[in-house]
Amino acid sequence: MATPKKVVHLTTVHHPYDPRIFHKECKSLAKAGYDVTLIAQRDENGRTADKPIRHIPLKRYKSRWKRMLFGTLQAYWKAKDQNAEVYHFHDPELLPVGWLLKHDGNKVIFDIHEDYVTSILQKDYMRPAVKKAVAAVYKYMEKFFSKEMELCLAEKYYKDIYPGGTCILNYPTVNEKFIRHERKGESEDKVIYTGNVSEVRGAFFHAKLPVIDESLSVHFVGKCPSDLADEMYAVAGEKKDQLIIEGVDRFIDKEVIEDRYLSRNWLAGIALFPPTEHYKRKELTKFFEYMNAGLPVICSDFPVWKEFVDKYDCGIAVDPYDDDAIREALEFLRNNPERARVMGENGKTAVMEELNWETQEQKLVDWYEQMLGRRTAQTEG
Repeated sequence: MATPKKVVHLTTVHHPYDPRIFHKECKSLAKAGYDVTLIAQRDENGRTADKPIRHIPLKRYKSRWKRMLFGTLQAYWKAKDQNAEVYHFHDPELLPVGWLLKHDGNKVIFDIHEDYVTSILQKDYMRPAVKKAVAAVYKYMEKFFSKEMELCLAEKYYKDIYPGGTCILNYPTVNEKFIRHERKGESEDKVIYTGNVSEVRGAFFHAKLPVIDESLSVHFVGKCPSDLADEMYAVAGEKKDQLIIEGVDRFIDKEVIEDRYLSRNWLAGIALFPPTEHYKRKELTKFFEYMNAGLPVICSDFPVWKEFVDKYDCGIAVDPYDDDAIREALEFLRNNPERARVMGENGKTAVMEELNWETQEQKLVDWYEQMLGRRTAQTEG
């Protein structure tokens, strides 16, 4: 019996139970028969990864700069010790680590979760000239270090930036509990937002919703910095009790988020983001998750987003700055429960038939087989 090929996934930034890294890619590769190791920060609750995935913990650093210096060094030495066939890393700060591993003769994959140049240019805490300089330096470093690496793209539009990359899209796993769950009766005056909470992900637009619609409460299920939560409560003012933030300064597990979807008869899943070059071009993973749960979507009316919800007839796109339009969208779903139910079912059907991780899982496994096949052939030749 052949020894399973060894694969190491590395991240110094993401949580060890990150949905894409752990629950999708690592689990899929383990299921396909690979020996999978995850090198990531220690879980804050002391948990260890599910078998057969092995988790090698990294020290957690409160300082970003210490993490980028000492965390990357630690990740390199732990990765090198594994002597794996494939190293698959997930953070731009690990580009030098990937470069070193590549020069040791290994197969190396850079998994691109974000349009990093655009993301740098959107940083509010940097002055414009500094942002441009940092973005230019990063672009040069990325081009230098990632040369001859394989590129794994989480978004379709990243192909415009990395034409040689392979798209392994961040679609959700089909959840059997969601398939069996049916929305019955009237929806509650409650909307849900899941995932990390930040200003660029619409934190203040969402915090204002109870002011726009006084009967509405907004539930956030995802990590939210405590200082941002305080600012959101201030935006809501007298309606701050109608903001329920689960995840202040802590990571929320995928299983907990899934349970929250089923815990209430939500009016909608929300994604009212301010316009940024990055988000205006991407299809949010959040959309797929709301659709998977059978929820209608209320989102910003960016052309790509509007086209998406119109194509699948799964929600309503509105101007995030137009309070009246937002109020009307909420009222429409509230006053037309059958139409809202159909939108939710349309989304669920699209995920079950097309927009699901199972379609990407096979692409990932086939890609690995192709890469390793090439390498074996080159070695034998």
